[in-house]
Amino acid sequence: MTDKAEGEETFISHLFELRDRLIKAVIGVAIVCAGLFFWPGPAAIYDFIASPMIASLPVGAKMIATGVIAPFLVPMKVTLLIAFIISLPWVFYQVWAFVAPGLYAHEKKLVLPLVVSSSLLFIGGVAFCYFFVFGRVFSFISNFAPSSIAVMPDIENYLDFVMSMCLAFGATFEVPVVVVILVRMNIVSVEKLKEIRPYAVVGAFVIAAVVTPPDVVSQLSLAIPMCLLFELGLLAAPAFARATRTPEEAA
Repeated sequence: MTDKAEGEETFISHLFELRDRLIKAVIGVAIVCAGLFFWPGPAAIYDFIASPMIASLPVGAKMIATGVIAPFLVPMKVTLLIAFIISLPWVFYQVWAFVAPGLYAHEKKLVLPLVVSSSLLFIGGVAFCYFFVFGRVFSFISNFAPSSIAVMPDIENYLDFVMSMCLAFGATFEVPVVVVILVRMNIVSVEKLKEIRPYAVVGAFVIAAVVTPPDVVSQLSLAIPMCLLFELGLLAAPAFARATRTPEEAA
């Protein structure tokens, strides 16, 4: 068999492996989603997601649905979103299982902790957004609204807002992982990152101003954790680099 044929066979086998891993990831999300459909159910899940907004509204006020099928479709989307978040460790494990056979032992030491920490940080960012940020943001907006305005949020707009905010917080909570990767790949040193710390702080506030609503509460709620997570990355990067050194680097 020629080298070209062997290369094509290897490429095809990798495609089959990628397909199998994607199918397993989708099946994992589907199983979690099916479980959530049975308990506690899409309606209860949406009520849970909407509780920070409902708590900030006047007593007896409710959200509204302007679309005909919105009361059915929106809870389904929320359930799928929650299922994906819960399944993130399984999805990232499939990514790890796909790339692991082609890695050296010291590279596996690098990838597996990053997969685990990325999952935990993303879920932590979403949880921080829901339990800490939403209540304060909605209360601030409700208190700021004039008394002549009846605040009745639409459930579809609320879902879009929740998804964008959760995605923003989940992604920005990956800052320590980004710092660790940059240092471990020798792209930039810890000393250099410490030198540009003031620029990183300014960048955190700029990003917060772009991805969050135009209110001080949500912007500070994102910018301050980003700064703290940047410092966490600076502390973790040297230890992680020592733990994942190659044999040549150790020698």
